[in-house]
Amino acid sequence: MLRLTIRSPRLIPSLFSTRNISQHLLYQARPMSSTRAFQVVEPTAACSPAAGPYSIATKANGMVFCSGQIPADSEGKLVEGDVGECTRQVITNLENVLKAAGSSLDKIVKVNIFLADMGDFAKMNEVYAKMLPDPKPARSCVAVKTLPKNVSVEIECIALQ
Repeated sequence: MLRLTIRSPRLIPSLFSTRNISQHLLYQARPMSSTRAFQVVEPTAACSPAAGPYSIATKANGMVFCSGQIPADSEGKLVEGDVGECTRQVITNLENVLKAAGSSLDKIVKVNIFLADMGDFAKMNEVYAKMLPDPKPARSCVAVKTLPKNVSVEIECIALQ
């Protein structure tokens, strides 16, 4: 497949005229890239392993996109305890993923939080407020029917590199 780059948009209406098309277009014939426009972040020993077939994070255009983290330790064992302890582990996991990507918690710009029970919001929020530096990033929090491995909280984020 070839990509055609139009250098002069005002000439588009005349593309199909009988005039010499080459006078109106500067084109580049090259194969379309089959490589990804992002880089996969390789997990370190401190990172909790992915619970499925996905990357723990990707980097693109100076941004780090972290997959949702659940309360599991670096060996994949689920942390037991209330939602506060689980939130602490999840944020620690995010911190480890961000470090592996060359970023940190203070570079987070957006957070999405998923709770199994909205009744846990206050406990989660208390730990979140203590662990994330000011100014706090933009955030959303929703309750979902079920989370992977039946955990109580999952958090994903987008950060600057």
